[in-house]
Amino acid sequence: MKKVSIIIIIMMFFATKSISQGCVAIRSNGGYCSMPHGDSSKWQLSISNRYFRSYKHFIGVDEQTQRQELGTEVINHQFTSDITLTHQINARWSFMIDLPIESNSRSSLYEHNNVGRYLTHSFGTGDIRFAVYRWLLDPEKASKFNVQAGLGIKLPTGNYNYQDYFHLTDSTTRLGAVDQSIQLGDGGTGITFELNTFYTLSHTTSLYGNFYYLSNPREQNGTSTARGGTPSASTIKNGSEVMSVPDQFMIRAGASFKINAFTTSIGLREECLPVWDLIGGSGGFRRPGYIISVEPGVTYQIKKLNLFAYVPVAWIRNRTQSVPDLITTAQTGKYTHGDAAFADYAVNIGFSVRF
Repeated sequence: MKKVSIIIIIMMFFATKSISQGCVAIRSNGGYCSMPHGDSSKWQLSISNRYFRSYKHFIGVDEQTQRQELGTEVINHQFTSDITLTHQINARWSFMIDLPIESNSRSSLYEHNNVGRYLTHSFGTGDIRFAVYRWLLDPEKASKFNVQAGLGIKLPTGNYNYQDYFHLTDSTTRLGAVDQSIQLGDGGTGITFELNTFYTLSHTTSLYGNFYYLSNPREQNGTSTARGGTPSASTIKNGSEVMSVPDQFMIRAGASFKINAFTTSIGLREECLPVWDLIGGSGGFRRPGYIISVEPGVTYQIKKLNLFAYVPVAWIRNRTQSVPDLITTAQTGKYTHGDAAFADYAVNIGFSVRF
């Protein structure tokens, strides 16, 4: 029973090393405390890699198919590698530090005066996160079911004013902050809260669940959205001339099935950047929204080495109204609702080793 629990916990914690969904700038949530339930190892190193391509635009749940037909869609390529070190203090308590490394590119027309399709890039370390975790039940007695709570802090170590060149003409460029979706950090010192759980139904079948919330009390980070130019009167009026520092959350739930050294899983996953923050103001530019995905996955265990792969496939995508959208609607009497680009799927692959 303990071996089953070990595999299940490894699987459920490694699946979500980073979350992002294109123009809806949900950033890496960092590594989870993925030390197996009841394991005697003191340290664990994991490297989790995530890649996706976002290009399908949505206003609410309605896909803006004309963007691709006209060739005006924004295309983001985003890669994040989370390097996570976890230390097990004792059977109940663990400590984790996570360092994300990001490489992003963004192809668009409108950001370059519509003179042609050009790229902007960002590369570097993201926001570092520290967290402590505790199993609520004694792992030696609760082998069938347990809940782990985590509390952490996210530091604004990633560059949230990363700059690249935007084209004014084919031959003239201007240096400015890249789009919020490919910034390396959000500029906020955040508080993270997590709940992770499992329930073993049989020798081969278990249920799992994860909840992660990042609260960013800072409202805005001061980074201009004008791409090196002068903010427009309309963005100043609705407060979107500078970037917001939004909250974010993620929920996962599903079932896993053990077959020898393999554990396969299937579940649902929601990633959300909310309109309103839990603490502090919610003004500034953000593209709030959520994506609900069907998430198949597989892990393979070789003694203390674990390999994993997960591919969440988008089911529902919704770009919700932002605070600036609501302000503009109230000011003009005309309904305003911005769009965002989403990916069809994301690829998560990586490994962990315990020592």
